[in-house]
Amino acid sequence: MDAHIEDRDAPPPAAGNATPRLVREAGEGGRVQARLEGDWTLLALRERVEALRGELGEMPKNDVAWDLSAVSRLDPTGALLLWQAWGRRQPDQLRWPPAPLADMFQALFARLGSKQGKPARPPRAQNVRQFGQGLLNLASHLLDATALLGQVVRDLGTLARHPALISWKDISAHIYRSGAQALGITALVGVLVGITLSYLTAKQLQSYGADIYVINILGISVWRELGPLLAAILVAGRSGSAMTAQLGVMRVTQELDALSVMGISHTIRLVLPKMVALSLSLPLVMTWTSSMVLVGGMIAARATLGLDYIQFLQGLPAAVPVANLWLGLSKSAVFGLMIAFVACHFGLRIKPNSESLGTGTTSSVVASITVVIIVDAIFAVMFSDVGLKQ
Repeated sequence: MDAHIEDRDAPPPAAGNATPRLVREAGEGGRVQARLEGDWTLLALRERVEALRGELGEMPKNDVAWDLSAVSRLDPTGALLLWQAWGRRQPDQLRWPPAPLADMFQALFARLGSKQGKPARPPRAQNVRQFGQGLLNLASHLLDATALLGQVVRDLGTLARHPALISWKDISAHIYRSGAQALGITALVGVLVGITLSYLTAKQLQSYGADIYVINILGISVWRELGPLLAAILVAGRSGSAMTAQLGVMRVTQELDALSVMGISHTIRLVLPKMVALSLSLPLVMTWTSSMVLVGGMIAARATLGLDYIQFLQGLPAAVPVANLWLGLSKSAVFGLMIAFVACHFGLRIKPNSESLGTGTTSSVVASITVVIIVDAIFAVMFSDVGLKQ
């Protein structure tokens, strides 16, 4: 049944009728009187809201007297429908229902009216407070990271005195998860990146007749910078987040508390195996990823420049000094230590609730990638003269 507008001579609605209706009447001096009846709630309006919105839109914008005395119920849905029809302001001629409904209706419309203005800009004091809170959070992270680093160094001394405490099974398991299981995705990404890089580089070199130098550009950039950085970012997003989530779940299920009760150090049992495993597996993943990038670059160089595969492979050792390989491996080992350390730091800070688990895992990935880029910049400055032909 569609909502409709009734004229003045229509019979009044039956008692207890909850159907929302709009009755249009002729008032004094040619003024239109709009009388609302029934329940103007979400349940009552669910099948008639479009029809009523159209009828309300046909009402004149001025010289309309609105009568809400016959409305039995009103919720925010009905109030919003009327508020939009009124042009987002309360009309001059408005008749409220008897108390206590009038107080509730007025509160609904007052709440809608308070939301129409532009949101106030936060005061300067609030901005300063948020900035200060950010600095406090940063200081808290730095203090906790320093404490964790001190505990790691202290437990390394314990392991040196008691080698039987080293968890070789955990180290092996983490090497498998972060290394062997990551070969597929790193190979795919490496080949695609190599094809893209070689194709763009070849187009530029071809215009200068320097096709052969694509080997130099690909070799140095991949072994020195791109390979370690790409492998570290992929591992940080894949394995680093998994480490943080694992420690977070152990916090939620109170397994970390159980380890503390049994006198088992978190760093010896959980943190150090992850750091050792990732520092060993990431250089291997970097070598694999860099090789796949060069394979993709070699395929693209053959397609765009006609460069033979044998010529590419023979020219690579002569164009790229071996120092770049050792530099890339060293960087990857440091990247692995930093990624595992940051992941464990955020994992141990997770509180025993699901919201903190999701937030901590996201922050761990972002922080790990940021730390990797910072460390890579430091390496680039410190070893700027290493592995480059003069």
